[in-house]
Amino acid sequence: MHVPDGFLDAPTSLATGALAVVAVGVSLRKARHELDDRTAPLAGLVAAFVFATQMITFPVAGGTSGHLLGGALAAVLVGPWTGVLATSVVFVVQCLLFADGGITALGTNITLMGVTTVAVGWLVFRALQVVLPRRTAMVPVAAGIGALLSVPVAALVFVLLYAVGGAADIPIDRLAGAMVGVHLLIGIGEGVITFLAVGSIIAVRPDLVYGARSVLKARTLEVRTTVPAA
Repeated sequence: MHVPDGFLDAPTSLATGALAVVAVGVSLRKARHELDDRTAPLAGLVAAFVFATQMITFPVAGGTSGHLLGGALAAVLVGPWTGVLATSVVFVVQCLLFADGGITALGTNITLMGVTTVAVGWLVFRALQVVLPRRTAMVPVAAGIGALLSVPVAALVFVLLYAVGGAADIPIDRLAGAMVGVHLLIGIGEGVITFLAVGSIIAVRPDLVYGARSVLKARTLEVRTTVPAA
């Protein structure tokens, strides 16, 4: 989904760039409430993991390939605000050192693959936590579903941006079908990878997973209320 230079016009690229700057700026202030001395190193590890796994592609359909975007994964592991920062760092490094995505489209790529996937993945994850059983085993399931949905939604947001300021000669209906269809398949891979990654950490150190804090707190309260009664 890395958008190249010249695919969107200048006003649209400037608008997404401004949105990315605002999102990163707000995230810098909010992230301090998500991390502590134990979990702060995990933010760097998450960024490194997303960067490494994005280098690994898997076949999708019609000769195309996909890779992990990592927004939902980062949000669940270290929190949504820190997730925006971690993914943004990855996309900046990819753009400047590996030419993945254009420099003028850097704000667009951060908005799509960072801000959008983090926001959608986290909101879906939290909504599922409300309806699913409050167990740590459900955390990877909710994370995987959030990751799956975040990818096609990000693709749809790109289609909307193209409808507003597309600079290439591609029919919007053709672009929408190709982007959403392919990225729905990529989302399945995203969901599987996120489920496995979150599940592996939950199995050994659930206390390090930001998205599991509410579940662990609820279990602690249950223990405190049942022990005196016993």
